[in-house]
Amino acid sequence: MAKDQDKLNKIVLEARRQAEKRAQGYREQALKLFPWVCGRCARTFDHKNLQLLEVHHKNSNHEDNPPDGSNWELLCTYCHEHEHSKLKDAMGRAGEGQASVGATFNPFANLKDRLNNKS
Repeated sequence: MAKDQDKLNKIVLEARRQAEKRAQGYREQALKLFPWVCGRCARTFDHKNLQLLEVHHKNSNHEDNPPDGSNWELLCTYCHEHEHSKLKDAMGRAGEGQASVGATFNPFANLKDRLNNKS
């Protein structure tokens, strides 16, 4: 059991390293291509607060990283979070693999019968 856990931990660690490496690559490219300004709120950044400027993938595919930056926009961390929350709101806040369940109560069920019984 411990060997399986160690193997799983190594796989997860390597996956995280690879993701950070990819992110660092396209982030560095985006910072060279675009001005250090949030694409939503127009807040400007310098070397002191550059860690708050993030790369947003317009089509939500983090593997789609064209060298011309056509799928990227720089957003401050707050606007970036807002963009992703809008996507979750549009999906009904259902996580991946979870279906959003709608309301089942119908307040107008049997309304016609109820109205007829009043007479």
